[in-house]
Amino acid sequence: MKNQNKTPLFDAMKEYHKNQIIPFDVPGHKHGRGLAEFGKYFGSRILELDVNSMKCLDNISNPVGVIKEAEELMAEAYSADHAFFLVNGTTAGVQAMILSACMPGEKIILPRNAHKSAINGLIISGAVPVYLQPEIDDRLGISLGVTVESVEKAIIENPDAKAVFIINPTYYGIVSDIKRIIEIAHGHGMAVLLDEAHGAHFNFNEELPMSGLSAGADMAAASLHKTGGSLTQSSVLLMNDGLIDPVRVKTNLNLMQTTSASYLLMGSLDLARKNLAVDGKSELRRTIELARKARKAINGMPGLYAFGDEMVGRPGVYGFDETKLGIHFADAGISGLEAYYILREEFGIQLELGDAYNALAVLSIGDRSEDIDKLLEALEKILDGERGEKLPYVKKILHNPDVIVAPRNAFFSRKKRVPLKDSTGEISGESIMSYPPGIPIVVPGERITLQMIEHIAFLKRENGLITDASDPDVETIMVLGN
Repeated sequence: MKNQNKTPLFDAMKEYHKNQIIPFDVPGHKHGRGLAEFGKYFGSRILELDVNSMKCLDNISNPVGVIKEAEELMAEAYSADHAFFLVNGTTAGVQAMILSACMPGEKIILPRNAHKSAINGLIISGAVPVYLQPEIDDRLGISLGVTVESVEKAIIENPDAKAVFIINPTYYGIVSDIKRIIEIAHGHGMAVLLDEAHGAHFNFNEELPMSGLSAGADMAAASLHKTGGSLTQSSVLLMNDGLIDPVRVKTNLNLMQTTSASYLLMGSLDLARKNLAVDGKSELRRTIELARKARKAINGMPGLYAFGDEMVGRPGVYGFDETKLGIHFADAGISGLEAYYILREEFGIQLELGDAYNALAVLSIGDRSEDIDKLLEALEKILDGERGEKLPYVKKILHNPDVIVAPRNAFFSRKKRVPLKDSTGEISGESIMSYPPGIPIVVPGERITLQMIEHIAFLKRENGLITDASDPDVETIMVLGN
């Protein structure tokens, strides 16, 4: 076992700073002197450590020194054979996984509620999707996980598929039976890739669901910045030896990532790993207790429901991440998006997302008991106000669409612009999605349905954030055709 108290990259950064090197390299602000106002506000040391690759600090494209040592510590902390630092977010890791597992034209099995990074990975790699339909919770109006049976059926029907891609966990904390899925996929010679953007903390407390690499997955991309404490945009790609060549993975990462990696981001990964490995068990225990406190209090408020591990055992729900505090508002006559905006604008509380019926608070090792108290107080004040009747349930879950053209081929096809309201039956030439959670409503190559159009209209009425559309007003859409 390596000494998880060590922080080789962070230590090298401090040594560089101590030596007061005179910079005649990039970046051009030269230790902050060329960006004085920024340094005055945020602190000069941040800019003095915003430096470029050099021998003493190693290079992310071909690490042989302190970055390599830090990555080896990361791999051990996650029970993995290899770890690769990511400075383009988990997006770069997800896309590198798909590139590494699939050649152009080869199939990959994945749930349709995958993040946009996976869909864009299909475009980049040329892989052809075989979509799994996630289970649906009719009351909450959210997608759950996928069942073992649905995955096994897809594998049997597509024996030529090269990989299975699973979300672990979903945005709302739902976990599929990844261990069994991995066993079945491996039994058919298929690699298993996991999007663990919201599960970077799983490996560090036994009360949390199992992490992907511990369960035997071939690769997993994890956002330490989301739940592990590192800086925004810093993540890690983890892999086990076996079906995928680590040299190919490294090559693909160099295709996806910048050559000018931020040492602030990488240094934060080194420290976040140390904190999780050394103190994660106790800190995550405290976080889980905060979540339980909040969940219990919310479930005592009329009209609110904070869903949790009582969902385990239902189809598509093998486990649940208690640090995801999903709150159902519909019975109180409030939409999740409305609650999201009220909390931000009237109480100064920023949640992760809101949807038709729910809002989500993500708890992590950085949360405090007093902040939970303020959230609970704000929720009580919202309930004391004048609100509407219980919201009727209208199904807004998008089911798997018809894939007419492979995403890559559709992306590079000739297109025309048509009014969105008149686009039913057309083949989409672009992606449109709500963010967060960054799950596409429509993807290039799919047949546009009335359900998709109505879902976009709903998001616009609720002032939801719609991204990726070529028309910023989302009145038109690009479809295939001359």
